[in-house]
Amino acid sequence: MTGDLTAIDRKAWARSALGLFVFALVLFVPAGSLRFWQAWVYGFVFVSASIATSVYFLKHDPKLIERRMRAGPAAEQEPAQKIIVTIILFEFLVLLVLPGIDHRWHWSRVPAWLVFAANTGVAVSFFAFFMVLKQNSYAASTIRVEANQPVISTGLYGIVRHPLYSGALLLLVCTPLALGSYWGLLVTLAAVPVLAWRLLDEERFLRRNLPGYSDYCRVTRFRLIPGIW
Repeated sequence: MTGDLTAIDRKAWARSALGLFVFALVLFVPAGSLRFWQAWVYGFVFVSASIATSVYFLKHDPKLIERRMRAGPAAEQEPAQKIIVTIILFEFLVLLVLPGIDHRWHWSRVPAWLVFAANTGVAVSFFAFFMVLKQNSYAASTIRVEANQPVISTGLYGIVRHPLYSGALLLLVCTPLALGSYWGLLVTLAAVPVLAWRLLDEERFLRRNLPGYSDYCRVTRFRLIPGIW
């Protein structure tokens, strides 16, 4: 077991190092400069929250990390989800690239207070991710049902049926503003319907394959935003 966990640690940190390198390229190359203070602040918040979450779960729930590492279109079992995840990944890439282009050509004038407020929203979204993963060890990156998997109906799952996507929605809204770009909000608008598509397709899958999920849906009415939908 120790050897397996060590292997998971190595794989997780190798992915993190590669992800950090690509993340920096995506933020700064389109800007054409390292003098992009909004990207430095956003990068610090994003990377710090990501590392803190990874460190916690590598220690306390390595099986969750193993589930989360099985990600991407190829890892999805449902054909529709392969398409959805491909679109989502592309849109998130554009969401990170466009603010750099915006910064280079000075299209937006986002005030500093709004940039910092948006970064607070980014931090809150990661806290939501942390709480969801802590409450639901089966929250994989792909849509699947494992043997003996329970329906989680307490905590954030007692408020909305898809709290992980609620956190993702907050991240999508806050990212362009944290990077100083109003134009990036157009990408957010394009990403929201795809997020809803994934959510609805996931619900159809869970109703068919996870015992008790339909009953849970009748009790917890809202999918994504409390009191709205």
